[in-house]
Amino acid sequence: MKYVMFICTPVGGEELSPAEIAEDPRFTSYIQEVRTRGVVKGGARLRPAADATTVRVQGAEVLLSDGPFAETKEYVAGFDVVEVADLDEAIALASRHPAALAGGSVEVRPVWE
Repeated sequence: MKYVMFICTPVGGEELSPAEIAEDPRFTSYIQEVRTRGVVKGGARLRPAADATTVRVQGAEVLLSDGPFAETKEYVAGFDVVEVADLDEAIALASRHPAALAGGSVEVRPVWE
């Protein structure tokens, strides 16, 4: 089954750049594990929530606002698409993600196929 793992970071928490992630042993060991297992099918690191633009449509009018669509304690910092046997395996993988271990969270959601 395919799952998307939304990697969430606390607002005001540590924001690592892709270059910093590539040098961080917490991330490099995790990335090596999932690559070796071949379970990650895609994903991306997202820019901070402050760089977001929210789009709403009311009638014929397109409304834009800077920032995320809601005030939250966390924001989505990235996502991975994984293909694993079942939800239990996806949860086990998410529980070892460095973001989850560092005070953030990982939301695991099945993909419609």
